[in-house]
Order: sequence, then structure tokens, then C-alpha cells
Amino acid sequence: MDNLFWLTDEQMERLRPFFPKSHGKPRVDDRRVLSGIIFINRNGLRWCDAPQEYGPAKTLYNRWKRWGDMGVFARIMMGLASEGTDEKTVMIDATYLKAHRTASSLRAKKGGPDDKRGRLIGRTKGGLNTKLHAVTDAKGRPLRFFMTAGQVSDYTGAAALLGSLPAAEWLIADRGYDADWFREALEDKGIRPCIPGRKSRGKAVRYDKRRYKRRNRIEIMFGRLKDWRRIATRYDRCARVFLSAVALAATVIFWL
Repeated sequence: MDNLFWLTDEQMERLRPFFPKSHGKPRVDDRRVLSGIIFINRNGLRWCDAPQEYGPAKTLYNRWKRWGDMGVFARIMMGLASEGTDEKTVMIDATYLKAHRTASSLRAKKGGPDDKRGRLIGRTKGGLNTKLHAVTDAKGRPLRFFMTAGQVSDYTGAAALLGSLPAAEWLIADRGYDADWFREALEDKGIRPCIPGRKSRGKAVRYDKRRYKRRNRIEIMFGRLKDWRRIATRYDRCARVFLSAVALAATVIFWL
């Protein structure tokens, strides 16, 4: 049974302060249930396919859904990230996540609660996708996430994440974030942009090329997140549930 546990006793001690308080009947073993939740998300399985050692599949799903709706997994990631992050330099970027047909079903009534616009799924050249925007520290460890439909501009994600940027000295981004308003907003916050200019600019933009080489770390972060099959392919209709999966993967990979 020990080889099925994804979390050590030390890791559980770091996670426990973020768990909701149990009211009434004590919760089923947190370590066992969370290990089952991680197993399902890591391997892209249905809940009914969880090994019996993790307990009833319904228990796993109910805990996953309840804590996801409460924002527990997002708070865990942000809480652990705030404890030991290097915020002198931060990076921002976005990546596409393919939406499976179970997440992008067209049967939902337009304008209803399951409308694809509410699910944050949009059509791009590569099909139906969700776009994940992220801010990381200098080591490529995620600090904040923001999710939009696939066809949404990177500028939208940048604007949404701007207010939650830490008090960094530098922000590294690719030329997709080269906009005067974004550069000015960063400078107003005391952050120096390290962003190459678009080729369409009439005047070349100077930037620190040596510092810019570190940007591959955020690309590596996205690649490691996509090692989790329920991240690389989105099966969940609910955007909040899918974002919980992203936060859980980021916590396990980078912050434990």
C-alpha cells in the first residue's frame, strides 16, 4: 500500500493547515484520499478506475468536487508558493490545453450554465482549446494562474494577472506581450520589462538578452504540467474543476 501513496508524512504536514475543518463525522484518511485524487489526475483516468486501495471512487470524487468548489487546491498552491519563492524576477506566458469532446460537448443550451463560453473553451486553428496563462518565479515555479478560452489574446491574461504580480524587479516575457500599455503598467509598479519588441515596431526595443534566455524555464514548467494527462487533455466541463487540477499538479510538482 505504501508504494501507492503519493504524499509523505512530511508533505502532509505542510498541506494540513490549508485543509477545511471537519465538522461532525471525521473525514476519511486525508493521505489516502488525496493520493487517489493525484493518481487519477496524473494518469488521466475515470474516477471509477481508481485502484481499490484508495477506497470508494465516490469518496474520491466527492472530496475532489467539494474541495475544488471551495477553492482549496488553489489556496494550497498559492499558500505554499508564498512561503519560499524567489520573486526578484518573474515570468509570464500562456499555453494551449486541448479540450476533449467530453469537456466541449455542443449539446449545452446556448447561454445556459454549461455554455462553452462559461467553460472557457474556444475554437482555434488546433480545434477546441483552453488557454492557461501563468506567472512564475525566476526558477519557473508557478505563482498565479488565469484561464481563458483558447482564442483569447495573451494581453487579456496579462491584464488579469497584472494586479497580482509580486513586487519584482524584472518581468520576462516573449514578444507576444510587447504592448506600450503593458510596459507602462509594469513600470508604474516598479517592474522593469524584459520583453523583445515586435518586428512590426518602427523602432527597435532594447532588452536584456542575457536575462531573456531564462524564459525557457516557464516553457519547461508548462511541459511538466502537461505530463499529467488530465492537464494535457481537458476532460472536465467545469472550468473551476479543471483549474483545481492545474493547481494540484503545480503543487505536487513544484511546491512539495
